[in-house]
Amino acid sequence: MPHNKKWIWMISILTILSMLLAACSAGAPATPAAATGGILRWSLEGINELPALDPPLAGASQSVGVISLVFEGLVRLDGGLNIAPAGAESWDVKDGGKTFIFHIRKDLKFANGDPVTAEDFSYSLNRAFSPDFANGNAGYYLSNIVGSTDVTEGKATTVSGVKVIDPQTLEIDLQQPSVYFLYQLTFPASFAVSKKAIEANPTSWTDTAYGTGPFMVKEWKHNQSVTLLPNPNYWLGKPQIAEIDMPFIQDPATALKLYQTNELDIMGTYNFPTDQISSVSSSPEFKQVNQFFVTYIGFNNAKPPFNDVKVRQAFAKAVDKATLINKVLEGAVVQADTIIPPGMPGFNDAAAKIQELNVAEAKSLLADAGYPDGKDFPKVSFTINNQDPNYAKIAAALQQMWKENLGVDIQVSTEELAKFNDDLTATANNPTDNAALTFYISVWGADYPDPQNFVSQQLRTDIGNNNGHYSNAEFDALVDKADVEPDQTKRLPLYQQAEQIALTEVGWLPLYYGKANLLIRSTVNGLVVTPQGLFPSVDWTKVTVGK
Repeated sequence: MPHNKKWIWMISILTILSMLLAACSAGAPATPAAATGGILRWSLEGINELPALDPPLAGASQSVGVISLVFEGLVRLDGGLNIAPAGAESWDVKDGGKTFIFHIRKDLKFANGDPVTAEDFSYSLNRAFSPDFANGNAGYYLSNIVGSTDVTEGKATTVSGVKVIDPQTLEIDLQQPSVYFLYQLTFPASFAVSKKAIEANPTSWTDTAYGTGPFMVKEWKHNQSVTLLPNPNYWLGKPQIAEIDMPFIQDPATALKLYQTNELDIMGTYNFPTDQISSVSSSPEFKQVNQFFVTYIGFNNAKPPFNDVKVRQAFAKAVDKATLINKVLEGAVVQADTIIPPGMPGFNDAAAKIQELNVAEAKSLLADAGYPDGKDFPKVSFTINNQDPNYAKIAAALQQMWKENLGVDIQVSTEELAKFNDDLTATANNPTDNAALTFYISVWGADYPDPQNFVSQQLRTDIGNNNGHYSNAEFDALVDKADVEPDQTKRLPLYQQAEQIALTEVGWLPLYYGKANLLIRSTVNGLVVTPQGLFPSVDWTKVTVGK
């Protein structure tokens, strides 16, 4: 995941949208008898603690991954990244795409055996939009629901567009038609949570969380690990896996060593040591798949010198991405020249040449902006965070390229992840403040496989994730039209036209698409690696771990 206005959303495309359950102090499900499918040992790299397990607070990729095993929503993604039924067995779309009527499964239960009705989904959605979660993800992904903003702003207590018709029927009304709304519902913001569990233990209910997904939390050892058990009441049937043990491992190299000594079954889902890829690439257990994930340079369009499009264009055309990818990062990632990644609907290979290396043009653009050969260019700080060890290498290489190709000296500033998050939020809120970031490395991974999530969601004027404050009226008009166009053959070209404008004006400077680099032991059966994450090839009830 992505660096968001309020969060570091490093939704690394290895999000495991499958889902749910766990136990809580009052009304908690009984510990089920051991399943027959073995114990799955699966590391969560890059963290010393799980940031959150409450669906509306899903942010870091590790949190999203675990939340998606424990909780589930109305719909889910299958192994082919298609919308599939989950809590809702079917749905109807009316009013030209503005009204969705979901038919809840009659046998749907929480892990503790309590029945789940439309009222539970209504409660969960209203809770996600409440002022308590104003900094959560519902407002970013589901604000199209009628009345949602009123609840977030404290003007109403319930979302008027969420209506319980009867125990098995939930209606959701949208402000404008949306062909990607079902994809948005696969993100945790709308997942069903137990009101009883929350009210019984408001401050620590997630320590033994449960929902309607395939698993539930047996134990969350803070700063150590989380252990999941199969949900005995999962609507698809009880998973065969007896337990999922997920240790928190800050250093991915440590996780690799544990895998090599047979102490893990899966590693690399969230972070793989790139300098070790060559040593394991010949193993049949090594999996590598391109991701819907873009690392890019963001520019503060509201603050000099990058409020000048010619300066942004000069910096973009002075970057030798091939050297950056092949030599600095040793081919561990894929060069990115577009905002919409390959494999995503709407990917446009023809847009790849817009920002390609052209030193002569870069020099000319910078001179036109008033800085010939870098003369009088102001002191600027290029900010990175310390979460990814590759960022320091990337920043050093870029610093040298801009010096050689443009004659400008930039300072590299490395911040702790928490401070970077705060500074990015400050930049989004007040881009002209002296403390606002000037330019920085950021990331975006797909929350759902639709170009709207990469184009409209990131670069439309004043949208929540538009941290760099890029703004173009023609771009806005195109994405606004695309967002409501039901015909995919008409809709995708609109996004492509908008993307070409944003690339030309360097709303983003894409650097590389991610690759999923991970190891899965041959004894693990039933999982498949996709650009959107690690999924069951069928569903979690068919996944097993042998000896």
